[in-house]
Amino acid sequence: MSKKKITVSDSMGSVEIPADALYQAQTQRALDNFKISALRLPDAIIHALASIKKACAETNFELKKLDQPRQQAIQMAADSIISGQYSDQFTVDVFQTGSGTSSNMNVNEVIATLASNDGLSVHPNDHVNMGQSSNDVFPSAIHIAAARSIHEQLLPAVQTLEAALIERMQQHQQTIKTGRTHLMDAMPVSLGQEISAWASQLKNDRYRIQTTLTRLQQLAIGGTAVGTGVNTSPDFGQRVCDKLQATSGIRFMPMENLFEGLSAQNTTLELSGQLRVLATSLTKISNDLRWMNSGPLTGLGEIQLEALQPGSSIMPAKVNPVIPEAVLMVAAQVIGNDTTISLAAQSGNFQLNVMLPVIAYNLLQSIEILSSANLHLARVIDTFVVNSDAMAQNLAFNPMLVTALNPVIGYQQAAEVAKTALLQKRPILEVALEMTNISEARLKELLNPANLVQNHPENTN
Repeated sequence: MSKKKITVSDSMGSVEIPADALYQAQTQRALDNFKISALRLPDAIIHALASIKKACAETNFELKKLDQPRQQAIQMAADSIISGQYSDQFTVDVFQTGSGTSSNMNVNEVIATLASNDGLSVHPNDHVNMGQSSNDVFPSAIHIAAARSIHEQLLPAVQTLEAALIERMQQHQQTIKTGRTHLMDAMPVSLGQEISAWASQLKNDRYRIQTTLTRLQQLAIGGTAVGTGVNTSPDFGQRVCDKLQATSGIRFMPMENLFEGLSAQNTTLELSGQLRVLATSLTKISNDLRWMNSGPLTGLGEIQLEALQPGSSIMPAKVNPVIPEAVLMVAAQVIGNDTTISLAAQSGNFQLNVMLPVIAYNLLQSIEILSSANLHLARVIDTFVVNSDAMAQNLAFNPMLVTALNPVIGYQQAAEVAKTALLQKRPILEVALEMTNISEARLKELLNPANLVQNHPENTN
């Protein structure tokens, strides 16, 4: 920004702004008032605000409230912002007025400046913000930005990880390993069955998010200041939604109750909750991978993750499960964001929620980092190597195999066989042959791990 200043005015009086700034007085006041953090609203929110301005300009022209030159100028200015230009003009702190008025006016003012030329005067309130209020625009922008990010980033990323899991699941339907409950040896499962649980989690998480989209794609636009739609036409919201749908391909519609749209943030809270569920799924998968990869000598050593970088600044040749660890930190951040959104969603006082910017910031961050985390974890799933020998060795000495003998020799004797095998560090088959009257052929059949997993075939998703 230029150090040279010019004086501009608004309803509160005069204020100085940089000579080359595209914003005007209200934005400058926000920059002066809110010097709390280095956090800025995501580009997705700014682009959503500009998309609303574009759709509103066309609607106001159709309603004969805005002349064609101003309509076209506003739409061209909005398009330039949507394309990513002028991002340096949108630097208002996330921690600002709770309605997001400062950022709404920031966009209004930049569009008005860009649109005003060749004798055409465009006012940020009278023209760009016509038929709107920050109170219905900003909640609508949150929904639009989140819906776009989910459709374009998150769902494709989840499907990529889901597909990677299904492929590895199908590859290892016959790879039998020791199951574990309470981190202790349990009955055998196939590696495919183990991975099928992860794939099923992702599939159900995706369904949950898709279900929330039906509410997320409902917008508060048209409610203006308090939900009554004062200063605009009754069909304004529907017209704007139709235009947003035409340009995005996403089916937006007005909320059934605009008072809820302004005063409550239940839908963004619902979405945040679904993102938290997805984060816990990624935590489960990442921790399982870390345990299975642990070693190389004193851990489970069932799989080997791709070596990506040195794991220690002091221990040569150490390699760590860095991607699962990064994903775990993403999950922790998303869960923390959900707590913030939960507290913010409670701040609907009468006709307006007054924590909208912090909801926007945390929700969009969660979507962004979860999208990347899914793609990173998909690479881990694609590239890990299975140590079948280690799995087979552990399985042969697994005392829990004796569970298969319960129907034949009873729980008490089976427990004695298991204790003896564990104490003597011998395979269950050898000990059972000595301590029971069952033939070797019959024992081999009863204790065959492959037979023990056949009653529960892999989930093919």
